[in-house]
Amino acid sequence: MQRHFIEIDGARMSYIDQGQGFPVVLGHSYLWSAEMWQPQIEALSAHFRVIVPELWGHGGSDAPPATTIDMSALARQHLALLDALDIGKCHLVGLSVGGMWGAQLALEHPERVDRLVLMDTYLGAEPEATRLKYFGLLDAASAAGLFPEPLLDIVVPIFFHAGGQTVPQVREGFRAALKASSAEVIRHSLDPMGRVIFGRPDLLSRLGELVSERTIVICGDQDIPRPPEESNEMARIIGCLAAQIPFAGHISSLENPRVVNEFLLNWLPRNQ
Repeated sequence: MQRHFIEIDGARMSYIDQGQGFPVVLGHSYLWSAEMWQPQIEALSAHFRVIVPELWGHGGSDAPPATTIDMSALARQHLALLDALDIGKCHLVGLSVGGMWGAQLALEHPERVDRLVLMDTYLGAEPEATRLKYFGLLDAASAAGLFPEPLLDIVVPIFFHAGGQTVPQVREGFRAALKASSAEVIRHSLDPMGRVIFGRPDLLSRLGELVSERTIVICGDQDIPRPPEESNEMARIIGCLAAQIPFAGHISSLENPRVVNEFLLNWLPRNQ
């Protein structure tokens, strides 16, 4: 994957731009990068122009600029990317935090999003127990300046099928990448971005504004942090379809890429 760069709010954002056709924007998960979408980039770019921005402090993107204080700021920054690329309208597929800022963008600028796919995400506030747990993990990583083995033992399984047997090479690669994180990246990127994500406000009351027939909510059937109950709750509010990806946890794009690819290729219109 070839990365491109653009300056937004004084910081350099990295993104992938591959293929031709109607644009599809893929928003990745916290602690991952555009590479999380590699199977989808390959499948979709045969039919679409695929844009994959990398979250601040992830992949090739700089640490978050001081303006990155909430999801609305993230939505505005990604809108600036679309403007710079002269993309007037796109399909938006957001997984985890990608769905959080993606939904915010779709609510604030509905004319810019044709189809919205919310994957393994939740637009309600983080439940207090898990918010405090995640803040505690951020505190521990920042204090240590690294992800020690006991912390990795907690963090890594969160992202995968609860059975623990899927995509072992992906799990090992993810663990190795976290372990290699520098103190600077942890303290100036992962920590502040985590606090924006897990400290987000409740957006459920606005979900009814999304166009039900142009929105769908999907998640891995074994997603630990964002279980199917949350997806079903959002789908009821939106009035849209909900679907589950079998044999997949939070990073369903990598745990069951065949099903995710088939779904996206079948559900996203190729001509607008």
